[in-house]
This record gives sequence, C-alpha cells and structure tokens, in this order.
Amino acid sequence: MNYFIYILINNIVPISIMIAIGATIYRAFKIDIRTLSKLNFYVFSPAIVFTKLYESEMSLSVLMQVLLFFVIFFSLLFAIIEIVVRVQKHQRGMRVAMRNSVIFYNSANYALPLNQTVFAGNAYTLSIQIIIMIMQTLIPNTYGIYALNAHKASWKATMRTILSLPVIYIIPLAMLLRYFHVPVPESIHLPISYIANAFMATALLTLGVQLGAMKWEFHFSNVLLSNLLRLAVAPLLGFFVVWLLGLYGLTAKALILSCAVPTSLSSVLLAIEYENEAEFSSQAVFTSTLFSMITIPIVIYFLDWV
Repeated sequence: MNYFIYILINNIVPISIMIAIGATIYRAFKIDIRTLSKLNFYVFSPAIVFTKLYESEMSLSVLMQVLLFFVIFFSLLFAIIEIVVRVQKHQRGMRVAMRNSVIFYNSANYALPLNQTVFAGNAYTLSIQIIIMIMQTLIPNTYGIYALNAHKASWKATMRTILSLPVIYIIPLAMLLRYFHVPVPESIHLPISYIANAFMATALLTLGVQLGAMKWEFHFSNVLLSNLLRLAVAPLLGFFVVWLLGLYGLTAKALILSCAVPTSLSSVLLAIEYENEAEFSSQAVFTSTLFSMITIPIVIYFLDWV
C-alpha cells in the first residue's frame, strides 16, 4: 500500500497535472504541436541524455550484463509484438504505432525516480537504469525513425533524417568525456543543465497539447492491447530473461523494474513528428501511465521473490 500511495502522489498526480496544463493551454491558445515536438527532439532530449550520461558512474561488468539483458529482452518483446500485430492484421501505420507503444518505455522521467524510490537511492541500481535509459534513447532515434519513414522515403533520405538528430552524437560524446574525465566548462554545463531540467515539463506539456487537440475517438481495443503488452507481458518477460541469464539480487530486481514502466513519450513525439497514429500513441501513453499505478506495485511486490 505504501508503494501504491507513493507512486500515486509522486508520479501519477504530477504527471497528470502537467498533461492537464498542456491540454488547457492548447484549448486556450491553439499552440503549434509540431514546434513543441521539434524542441523535444533537437533541444531537450539531447540535453538530458548528455547530462545523465556525463554525470553517471558505471563499471564495465555492469554495462555488459545490462546490455546482454536488454538485447535478449528487447528481441523477445519485439518478436511477441510482431506476432500480435500480424494476428490482429493491423495496417502498416498502426503496426508501427503499436510496436512503438510497447518497445519504447519511459526509462527516464518515470523509471529513474521510481528506481531511486524502490531502492532507496542506491547508486548501483541507478547506474543500471541509466544504461537502459541510454538504449531507450538511442533506439527511438534510429530504428523508430527508420520504421516510420521506410515506406515514405528512400533509404538515403531516411538515413539523412536519422543523422540529423543530435542525440546520436551526444551519446558517444558524453561517454568519451566522462571516460577520459574531461571537464565541461561551467559556462557550457550550466545552460545544458537548465535545458535538461526542462525536458520532463516540455515533454509532458507536449503530450497534453496533443491530447487537447484530439477528437478523442478512442482506440479502445488497440489501446488496451498496447497497455496489456507494456504493463503485463513486458515485466513477465523481464522475470523470464533474468531467470534465463541466472541474474539475482539487486541487478535482477533493477532490470525487472526497468521493464515494468509505462509507454514512453518518445512514441508520441515520433507519431506527431512523422504524422503516424498520433491519437492512438497519445492515448497509449496516457492510459498506460494511469494503469501503471496498479501494475507497478504488483511488480515491486514480486521483486522479493528474485
């Protein structure tokens, strides 16, 4: 019950307030959502990725364990979703949106504070979550964009789009600077920190603006299917992969918890930026965030069994 109340008060309520503000602002001023989307892709996302990577501490052994887990988990989850969308006979646009709503999960804004709450600020479990966050930042900005553009543009044009995104350069830059202990001048680090601190607010406001602009023709069955795969199937798969690799203790618990969080705002930002099932994507994020206040306490309870 304590976890339930904490998650409700410290995760769900603040997120819901920010989303509501975004929806209200759209209703009042008809804000251009494409501009907000570009700000997220080209300004706020690169800043938070750089900050988290540059300030994190992780060992090579932890890195390899987490990467192995992620590759197996991601591959199995992708295969499950591919089977589901083909059985459902979705059109291509919905197949991509459904896939994105499950494989892209909120490993930063939601998972980082959740990790620190559950594990009492443990630096080791935080480093595990940061590695997951890196992967969950890289994949939407590479595969996610490719999947949305493959049928609309040539391979070269799609690659130009991917290579134009700053986040794919920020990741190796931040890791190199941290590895070689290169100090970032305060005059540069300070504005980057300011921008990074604004990421969550801007992303949630963007989601709120999208929800405010929607006609709310609810994609009931598809949204529920997405929520089921993201909040139930994914953590169960996390338990399985941990068992398969023989992981235990804090490592196993942190990895399983990382699988249980709701759909990422990346799926919405991609859907808006590339005009693909934006309403479904927004509804999937919103509902999975709400339902997660029920499912995550259940996952936390079963972590004691690992």
